[in-house]
Amino acid sequence: MNSGLNILNLKRKNNFIMIYKYDKNKLLFIKDTKTIKLTLVTMAILSVFSFILGRYAKIELLDDYEKEMIVVNIQAEKNKFTEEKFIAILKELNVKFPHIVMAQSMVETGHWKSNIFKENHNLFGMKQARVRINTAGGTQNGHAYYDNWVESVYDYAFYQCRYLSGIKTEDEYFAYLSRSYAEASDYVSILKRTIQSNNLKQHFE
Repeated sequence: MNSGLNILNLKRKNNFIMIYKYDKNKLLFIKDTKTIKLTLVTMAILSVFSFILGRYAKIELLDDYEKEMIVVNIQAEKNKFTEEKFIAILKELNVKFPHIVMAQSMVETGHWKSNIFKENHNLFGMKQARVRINTAGGTQNGHAYYDNWVESVYDYAFYQCRYLSGIKTEDEYFAYLSRSYAEASDYVSILKRTIQSNNLKQHFE
């Protein structure tokens, strides 16, 4: 044996590859911990790189239609309506009396199940505005339609800024809705019951 060489020896133990280095002074094979760690790190880096390269290669193999569908699906998931997202954007926009606004959306859409909501992305039964800034794309089925439900919330926020900015109390807000928004005579009573039965105020406290 050439004592001038550091010889590596590989042995399998319990399904693990163990690395040993020959110690020329002791004339023994000693477990090489440093090399083991370096090997494991290298293997991990190579595995991650191979995974990324594989994913990239798969994407590159897709045709333009398939790539477009991936983008569409990602965008659809991003725009998907949830109650939690709705509450978050009402808070973000600092909408006045958000519990009342949320109750309106529930009443106007039948708890977000109506066709006007599903097809028009219209959360509040809004008509397309003519004399104020708005985010509607036009009119469909007699109501404003939007590219997504978030645009509907922005439109309501613009409506609120334009017509309800001077309102200070809930009673004033309900009174305005009764005069200028409601089609049903008991609209305000329905809103109040919806707020109470669903405990909507708790979301904005």
